[in-house]
Amino acid sequence: MLDWFKKLMPKEEKFFDLFEAHAVKAQEAARSLRLIVDGGADTVANCAVLSRQEEEADVISYEVMQAIRRSFITPFDRSDIKALSSALDDAIDQMNKTGKTVILYDVVSFEPNMKIMADKVIAMADLIAEGLPMMRNVGMHSSKLHALTGELTKLEGESDQLNDDGLKALFKGPARQDPLAFVIGSELYEHLEKVCDRFEDVAHVMSDIVIEHV
Repeated sequence: MLDWFKKLMPKEEKFFDLFEAHAVKAQEAARSLRLIVDGGADTVANCAVLSRQEEEADVISYEVMQAIRRSFITPFDRSDIKALSSALDDAIDQMNKTGKTVILYDVVSFEPNMKIMADKVIAMADLIAEGLPMMRNVGMHSSKLHALTGELTKLEGESDQLNDDGLKALFKGPARQDPLAFVIGSELYEHLEKVCDRFEDVAHVMSDIVIEHV
């Protein structure tokens, strides 16, 4: 009886607006991250921009949590909504942690694989921004969403390899003369890899929702 009643009730559309706004913020942060790993004189300023974007993303995440509390009917399971928002927020938070590490160690020059990983971050953010509007009608877009989440998983795997190769190059190169370079470089690689991991978490939540609703 309750399930029948829920189907008749209008669903809260604000969630989709918030998801999409969150995804746009992730795209903006990803592009700021890419500018950071370009290095140079604007590195500190680019880190400040990323920090502001992370704060703006926190506001959106807070609104999602408030909407969950206020809404009687939600488009997906509440735990899925929370997981989706949290994974997006965690990805942006990891980008900001990369920027904080850059500031902490006064880094202005970055390894080639870091730049390629930042490109992967942009690609993953763009895919998520493409996919989230489709979640408004999961049944209609299920095939596209499955393909999209598969591509996100593929990109995360590529970032894993870039991380491994980058650490090897770091150990054989700058770390030979400066052990601290490996410590700093490995920490930056770790944050970049975690960004991709969190975006893959978003893909997993999206995939689970598709499976549950098709």
